[in-house]
Amino acid sequence: MTDAPAPPQPITHARVFKIAMPIVLSNATVPILGAVDVGVVGQMGEAAPIGAVAMGAIILTTLYWVFGFLRMGTVGMVGQAEGAGDRKEVSALLTRALLIAGAGGVLLIVLQPLLFLGAFALSPATPEVESLARDYLFIRIWSAPFAIAVYALTGWLVAMERTTGVFWVQLVMNGVNVILDLWFVLGLGWGVEGVAIATVIAEITGAALGLYLCRAAFANPAWRDWARVFERARLIKMMLVNVDILIRSLLLMIIFSSFVFLGARYGDVTLAANEVLIQFMYITAYAMDGFAFAAETLIARAYGRGQPERVRRSAIVTSTGGLTVCVTMALFFALAGPWLIDVMAKAPDVQQEARRYLWWMVAAPLVGCAAWMLDGIFIGATRGRDMRNMMLLSFLIYWAAVLTLLPLLGNHGLWAALLISFIARGVTLGAKYPSLERSAASLSPS
Repeated sequence: MTDAPAPPQPITHARVFKIAMPIVLSNATVPILGAVDVGVVGQMGEAAPIGAVAMGAIILTTLYWVFGFLRMGTVGMVGQAEGAGDRKEVSALLTRALLIAGAGGVLLIVLQPLLFLGAFALSPATPEVESLARDYLFIRIWSAPFAIAVYALTGWLVAMERTTGVFWVQLVMNGVNVILDLWFVLGLGWGVEGVAIATVIAEITGAALGLYLCRAAFANPAWRDWARVFERARLIKMMLVNVDILIRSLLLMIIFSSFVFLGARYGDVTLAANEVLIQFMYITAYAMDGFAFAAETLIARAYGRGQPERVRRSAIVTSTGGLTVCVTMALFFALAGPWLIDVMAKAPDVQQEARRYLWWMVAAPLVGCAAWMLDGIFIGATRGRDMRNMMLLSFLIYWAAVLTLLPLLGNHGLWAALLISFIARGVTLGAKYPSLERSAASLSPS
């Protein structure tokens, strides 16, 4: 039995801003954390530690984002359940997501020797970089269940429009990480291992705080109604949504992982320069994700109600904010990019190499905006199949660009292929948007 859904609130710029701003602030701390990781080891004045942290971090990010569907799928399903007034399902969905997070984290710990062996088999990095990266990975993998759980907790908070909670989770987690980075690396001289230990402690802290902030879900007895939690029909629905998002996430992370591995072919200095610059892209993506997250929750509720006009309104209002952020970040990188490079890397050869490719990071926010916003729109509507299919097409376009441009342009060709993949995602998802509105109309009770 479901409760009567609450009357819909107007979809205004003020409401979007209220949802988005805590996410903008909290997500902006994530790439800042990455920049601190790079900057702290960069103070050692060598390229190898920067490359090791970059390689280790991208390997774990790839493995963890296999479970990124927990955040994305949870937002869509919880938002639609809340819009329909099914409060019991709102609580049960969080339990399902946390059980998957725990099982997934334990599985990664058990399989770590094979996973890391496969990752390094794909990487042509120097022995020094690989040795340091292995030390980093062996420490960080132990917080896998907690790191994955944060995705589920964040998804639930976003779906409930409680994005201030997301802000506090990220602020505390990343704040702890930065403080411990400085202490362990610069104070105690623990080097790359210190960065890893700091991250483990921070991820455990973030998961604990997230559970506390989601305590409203546990106030409803349905969170431990195991008959509902493991109900076959609901599990199948969750599986179908999440498997498609999982495939999409795997393809996306292969693109980013391959970017690091292919860049390593050009030497430690180019690898380090690429890692410095990729932090700029993360700053943009995480900053404008606030508006993508707002699209997720607003569209989920409108979609669950079967109201295509509210779906369209949500898409327009949230995308306006996202575009504003992307244009602003492009201008900022154009003006302050050289200074940021010098702050993040002290090795003169890395600084010089990063400047050669800076203009790609000025273009990245402009060409990536549509893809990032449409991701949020399709997540909210739980249109996982469309996301999977359009990502597969974009994935093939990316590799065609890699095979064509790398022999001609080297590392510039690698950057061009990455941006081409952004354009492909935006164009292909945009072409599918009309069918999303038609699907919402078919759910209308009238």
